[in-house]
Amino acid sequence: MRLFTLLLLFLGLAGCATLDTVGESVTGITDYFLGGEDNTEPPAELVEYSPESEIEVLWKESVGVGADEQTLKLVIAVANGKVVAADREGLVQARDARTGDLLWETEADVPFSGGPGLGAGTVILGTSDAEVLAFNIENGEQLWKSKVPSEVISVPVVAKGIVMVRTSDGVLSALDEKSGGKLWSYERTVPALSIRGTSSPLIIEDNVISGYDNGKLIALRLQDGKNIWETTIAMPSGRSEVERLVDLDVDPIESQGIIFIASYQGGINAVSELDGDVLWRKEDISSYAGLSYDRYYLYVTDSKSHVWQLDQRNGASLWKQQDLQYRKLTAAIAYENYVVVGDFEGYVHWLSSTDGRQMGRVQITDSAIDAKPLVADGVVYIYAKDGTLAALKAR
Repeated sequence: MRLFTLLLLFLGLAGCATLDTVGESVTGITDYFLGGEDNTEPPAELVEYSPESEIEVLWKESVGVGADEQTLKLVIAVANGKVVAADREGLVQARDARTGDLLWETEADVPFSGGPGLGAGTVILGTSDAEVLAFNIENGEQLWKSKVPSEVISVPVVAKGIVMVRTSDGVLSALDEKSGGKLWSYERTVPALSIRGTSSPLIIEDNVISGYDNGKLIALRLQDGKNIWETTIAMPSGRSEVERLVDLDVDPIESQGIIFIASYQGGINAVSELDGDVLWRKEDISSYAGLSYDRYYLYVTDSKSHVWQLDQRNGASLWKQQDLQYRKLTAAIAYENYVVVGDFEGYVHWLSSTDGRQMGRVQITDSAIDAKPLVADGVVYIYAKDGTLAALKAR
């Protein structure tokens, strides 16, 4: 009934729009509120092939209910031999990165929705109740709790004693890592319709880089939030609100002074860290899953679950893997000679970094994986939406 009421309201606001436009917009807004994409094509069936690599599951454990099958930004973090993860119901765990053994766990009794981010001895998590919590990474003791303007559905980032948190209302808040006290905030207007989620800020030396749902990428000074530069990554276009979505929900990454950012319906962009100049733009790729890089290349999962390898210098496409179309792949992560992605049925796929061919796969759960895989010390860590946490290695 709530969804039906929202649809009636949306139709009322459509005014003089054409029927075609309204139809397109209704499809998009139902996808938005139901948290999924209404694909006209079903997900590709997995095809048997002769694996070229054996994927070993080093260990597999459970972190409570995980994301409880919701669309959240609960991920994993690795530091000092510990793997840290949290679930929707307030459970935080630290496990031995080598064995999976439980080192400590804490019950916070809050609805975690974003994190963890790691600081200097701290674990930082955000909640749907507009709170940020800090824990001691050595024993799980809660250090502080602070209020922020709205729900946190991005991963907090920590540098130089400052915790940066993006909330769903477009506010970027800077908190003191030791006390949780507010240092400064920066606010931008959020469009009426956007994809659920916000990108995490990127801290480069003394600047904070953040993307917004209106297609803007900004740089602020870390210490006080002063605006350094602003650039347009994607321009909204089209007849309907859905067609005009250009969310920068993908976490920006940086390599050798260049910031790479992906946009839903706005392409992939390379931006100068110094002044925000757009160095190149590849407009034919739409992504909200994410991207990663190795020494020379970018790896992008697009909105159709095609995985691309792009040249960092100019954005030229070197290969595209389409066999896993519409399997709701995670962001791709570069690992040795592989590119690793998870999918909606709990499979982890290992692709060749040379040409994108499938080299191996393993199913760690029957639940969806939407958190970006994480590589640390030659091991790939996977966190599924049902709380399954696994460490994998290719042989």
